[in-house]
Amino acid sequence: MSVPDPFMTPDPQAVADSNLMDFARHAGMAASDYAALYQWSVTDLEGFWATVWEYFDIDADTPYEQVLADERMPGARWFPGATLNYAHHALRNLADDAVAVIALDETGSCYEVTASHLRAQVASVAATLRELGVGTGDRVVGYLPNTPHAIVAFLAAASLGAVWSVCGQDYAPKAAADRFAQLEPTVLIAADGYLFNGTTHDRRDAALELAGALPTLKATLLVDHVGLPWPSRAYPSLVVPWEDASTRTEPLACTPVPFDHPLWVVFSSGTTGLPKGIVHGHGGVVVEHLKTLGLHSDLGPGDRLLWYTTTHWMMWNLVVSTLLTGATTCTYDGSPAPLAEPDILWKLAARHRVTVFGTSPQYLLGMAKFGIDPSVHDLSSIRVVGCTGSTLPASAYPWVRDHVGERVLLASISGGTDVVSGFAGSAPNTRVWAGELSAPHLGVALAAYDAEGFPVVDRVGELVVTRPMPSMPLYFWNDPDGRRYREAYFSVYPGVWRHGDWITVTGHGSVIVHGRSDSTLNRNGVRLGSADIHDVVERLPEIAEALVIGAEEPDGGYWMPLFVVLAAGAELDDTLRDRISEAIRSGASPRHVPDDILEVPGIPHTRTGKKLEVPVKRLLQGAPVGQVVNLATVDAPDLIDHYARLGAERRGRSA
Repeated sequence: MSVPDPFMTPDPQAVADSNLMDFARHAGMAASDYAALYQWSVTDLEGFWATVWEYFDIDADTPYEQVLADERMPGARWFPGATLNYAHHALRNLADDAVAVIALDETGSCYEVTASHLRAQVASVAATLRELGVGTGDRVVGYLPNTPHAIVAFLAAASLGAVWSVCGQDYAPKAAADRFAQLEPTVLIAADGYLFNGTTHDRRDAALELAGALPTLKATLLVDHVGLPWPSRAYPSLVVPWEDASTRTEPLACTPVPFDHPLWVVFSSGTTGLPKGIVHGHGGVVVEHLKTLGLHSDLGPGDRLLWYTTTHWMMWNLVVSTLLTGATTCTYDGSPAPLAEPDILWKLAARHRVTVFGTSPQYLLGMAKFGIDPSVHDLSSIRVVGCTGSTLPASAYPWVRDHVGERVLLASISGGTDVVSGFAGSAPNTRVWAGELSAPHLGVALAAYDAEGFPVVDRVGELVVTRPMPSMPLYFWNDPDGRRYREAYFSVYPGVWRHGDWITVTGHGSVIVHGRSDSTLNRNGVRLGSADIHDVVERLPEIAEALVIGAEEPDGGYWMPLFVVLAAGAELDDTLRDRISEAIRSGASPRHVPDDILEVPGIPHTRTGKKLEVPVKRLLQGAPVGQVVNLATVDAPDLIDHYARLGAERRGRSA
């Protein structure tokens, strides 16, 4: 099979100047071919990760005994004997007067935090936490928007060897407590509120309610972010103003901890039951994020990264790790496209000379659909546009080229909270094919498996990882025997990580993501990816968003409806239905054409923006709401009843 023409080929000079090529030379590899570098990285895990350690000059207090002591999954043991600290590595690579963090918001205002000021604040908050009884292994949690306060609080906790967890303030107190109460935290750090779409959201009462739901708290640190005065009232624990906690003059001391000492707990979306707490270690995150950000994103001193995220999405964790590379990270509080100025992120990227700009497919598609042209701003500093969260359709690639920059690398990335990193994406020396991820990431032994557990190429299969990664979870919180962890990833293919995505590994080395395998459409034994349909339908100007579901029915039938949210002024008449069907028929295949096309008021998502495909499917099949979804984790809970009613009405008609 011939290799299709790429949408973009890398600039030879940019490749030659990249960190990745410098790394290859350091490893003694003369070839600039990504495929050769990748093969080495997954066949010689110890050699590759030892080289990552050396190249980025990991500063261990005690050296490692070997790179990989046990390769079995789960349970691989990386760099045993080594002690280090994430916070030390995040704070060591910037000159004192260099800008470490730029705080941005949707109004366009900003302030800068220099490296020396960041170190001073971290040292001060760490000393405060220590006096409040926080020690190695204790938990510190944040109820915070994406501002420098969250970065300072995290680094302070990490410097002590404490375990960090955070969620955004759009979470209701109960939803936050569902996560944090599992951890039995010692200290809560909460802000007075956040900005979104022109509104200041007061979260003072919510912070008080959350504190009351965490009986193990010794103290609550109160952050003045949006200028709302904290009322004098009885908190269930000692109260410390952030200003007092962060302005002390204290020495910075980072506690060395074992390589696999817990760094943070990130949570699954928790769409059913309590969210799962996923624990990652100091060392695994340091080496994985240096590889991802330093090699794949080519970040280093002088670079600036702006990636839209909330604090409860794993991208926040990756964005903070920008500091590991010596680059500047930007925080952003607000809507990605506020009504008052929907192109504000591009404006800020131009003003602050951002080199890596990160976003989601929905954002790029929305910019295109509503005619917003980022090129009115000077975006010449942008070298990479990163995109993750869901599948990036092929239609977005020419839009980025034409409206952001002809030589900008559009890096579509697929990864997960589970490994708090990427499985596949791009690199400075990879070709780009529209609608495809350029290649598996270095060190990720990725494959597509068929139902029998054999790797397949140019055929749809399950995304698996056949050899361990340093940032795979240490364990799940409150899972002492590891049963839930094993069931989550290793129950289908023993000893092999099954992620739950449906992918194709192509003959030319790229990766195509078709959607979650547990929501795969299966028509007459033929498996179809929901993302392939969403891609086609959401290009139509009349469609704001779409969701396709394949539901097995009690009589043995199979119902595949397409739900559409219409753009303003559009009407779902027979003409539009025919246009949608024809677009799917020609853009995907005749098998992809749905049984019904139904207008809905909205599509429900997790709070990190993923469509709730499986919960909607189960609602249509008649499962009770309480068994299907935790409403506190849904961005628009009122929509759940709408789909439950649709399912009940359909079952009533067929009874």
